[in-house]
Amino acid sequence: MATDCEAWLNANPVEAEDLSDTFASGDEDNNRPVISNNEVNGNWLCSSSNSIHEARLKAKAKRRLRKNSSRDSGRGDSLSDNGDVVRGTSVAPTSPKSKLLDRKSRLGRGRGLPKKGGAGGKGVWGRSGEVYGPEEVDVKDPNYDEAQGSCVYEAVVPPLDERDFEKTVTPIVQEYFEHGDTNEVAELLAELNLGPLRNGVPSLAVSMALEAKASHRELTSRLLADLCGPVLSRSDMENSFDKLLRELPDLVLDTPGAPQLVGQFIARAVSDQILSQSYIEGYKGKVDCEHIRASLDRAAVLLKMSLGGLRIENQWGAGGGQRPVKQLIKEMNLLLKEYILSGDCKEAERCLKDLEVPHFHHEFVYEAMVMVLESKGEKTFKMVLQLLKSLSASSVITVDQMTRGYERVYMDISEINIDVPRAYFILEQLVDTSFSMGIIGVKLRDLCPCRGRKRFVSEGDGGVVKLESY
Repeated sequence: MATDCEAWLNANPVEAEDLSDTFASGDEDNNRPVISNNEVNGNWLCSSSNSIHEARLKAKAKRRLRKNSSRDSGRGDSLSDNGDVVRGTSVAPTSPKSKLLDRKSRLGRGRGLPKKGGAGGKGVWGRSGEVYGPEEVDVKDPNYDEAQGSCVYEAVVPPLDERDFEKTVTPIVQEYFEHGDTNEVAELLAELNLGPLRNGVPSLAVSMALEAKASHRELTSRLLADLCGPVLSRSDMENSFDKLLRELPDLVLDTPGAPQLVGQFIARAVSDQILSQSYIEGYKGKVDCEHIRASLDRAAVLLKMSLGGLRIENQWGAGGGQRPVKQLIKEMNLLLKEYILSGDCKEAERCLKDLEVPHFHHEFVYEAMVMVLESKGEKTFKMVLQLLKSLSASSVITVDQMTRGYERVYMDISEINIDVPRAYFILEQLVDTSFSMGIIGVKLRDLCPCRGRKRFVSEGDGGVVKLESY
């Protein structure tokens, strides 16, 4: 449309004087108003309809040219002040008209390369893959200092505060009880600036082991043996055990057997050559506390027994899963026999927990049921059921382990019946009583095997006994 308007304007040029006419002749100039050829509110005022139409077309073409001037300013056609179209004219870039119309530069300056050579952008310090070399010190820099060149910068770890010592070391020891890697503990302690608090590590580890299991005490003894040398010195160990002996009156409040346990730790440390042989003798005649005296006496007795063949290295015993299966079965049988003699369910429960084999409790259930099948009196029957009920109620033996123990007896009952003829009958009574006490469920009770009954078919069979199973 704009192109058609431009073509029409070029073919029919209109002068500015033709846009307005007078309504009267020269005689009527004084009596009638004269309409000038001015533009009011963007509309041309003309006398004739043809002039008005031409003025509208011309204004429309002017508006179109003005609308496209932001793209073609300075290079295309333009309108003169009198309304004529001027070709090939360019507006000076410094004129106000060019600034108004030329909003964006289209001159094509630059070579099309990325900004800052590709090293620009938010959070970017340079080109990708660029490696910065060592910065050379400028001698002419007004902030230059001659001593700056001889400075050596090193990472300094602040010394550990006494208030933060226990908070920092306790998680390390607790994690060690889980993974058992002494090298990791040594690396973590080496990263800390313990300073004078170095001798507090063994005493803290032993005090935590007093309230833990036997396997954790064994791990603590191994930890002390591995830390002596690389991280701690022998004097640190002696100072730590001295501190531990001084704290015995407070440790007894939480752990009544602390004096005997600390004595075992001292004997193990002397056996591992962490403490000197004269460590115990140095306290002779200098001890007034009965707890310290009991601890040192326990250590002296163990060391004397070691001369007779006792291995102090095994005084804590191995962890639950590290012991042989035959040894675990033997200890469970001894536990059951001791319970039948004493009748103490709490002690039997504590001894079963000390074995630290929750995955092997089905063996305990199996051995207890076999003991009932092989017994001849009602005492063992009632006491074993009472023990199983107590262990099931306290969740020491889980439902899965209890079920597995009963199923093992069901599978071996045919072999047990060879040695115990009344095994099927006793097993049925045991299973029914266990169900009534809430030890097992209905499904496990229904799986109980039944013995085939004996019957005589007739007198003509000659008294032959026939076996038949349900």
